[in-house]
Amino acid sequence: MLRFCLLLVAVSVASAQIKLAIINSQASVLDTAELKKAQAEMEAKYKPRTAQMEKLQKELVDIQNQIQSGQGKLTPQAEQNLQITGQRKQRDLKRLEEDLQGEVDRERNEILQRSGSRMQEVVRKLAEERGLDVVIDVSNTVYYKPALDITKDATAAYDKAYPVKDAPATPPAKPAAPAK
Repeated sequence: MLRFCLLLVAVSVASAQIKLAIINSQASVLDTAELKKAQAEMEAKYKPRTAQMEKLQKELVDIQNQIQSGQGKLTPQAEQNLQITGQRKQRDLKRLEEDLQGEVDRERNEILQRSGSRMQEVVRKLAEERGLDVVIDVSNTVYYKPALDITKDATAAYDKAYPVKDAPATPPAKPAAPAK
């Protein structure tokens, strides 16, 4: 019994000395200025291809409408031509979707991997600065006090460590030549 009591005392003393924090790793990375900028850049980069896919989808709907509204009015050859055109456009659309999805996934994974590695460095430094022994991801916890959450602090530290380079602003206008 004495051993059990001593063990309980030792465990409670040891646990009282451990400083820990909780972080939502996913949110801390997704909320960084760098990731927000990367998301906006990706949307702009892939917008023309998305517009091309939307155009193809509209053309497919138009072909389907032509076939439906032309039933009995179209010659068999005209109907077959519309179906062949629709099938070709459907294949093109599928290829575009697959290619775009593959590129977006690859680029997104590269960005997330780089940002995730950087965030780990930032959290490590933050933990050392605060004397934390353990930082646990929120997904691995059942309950925690909100005061233990360092997610916003980690995001702010990340933004400070890896500031986003904005696109160069419009250069200032050159001053007018002095009058003579």
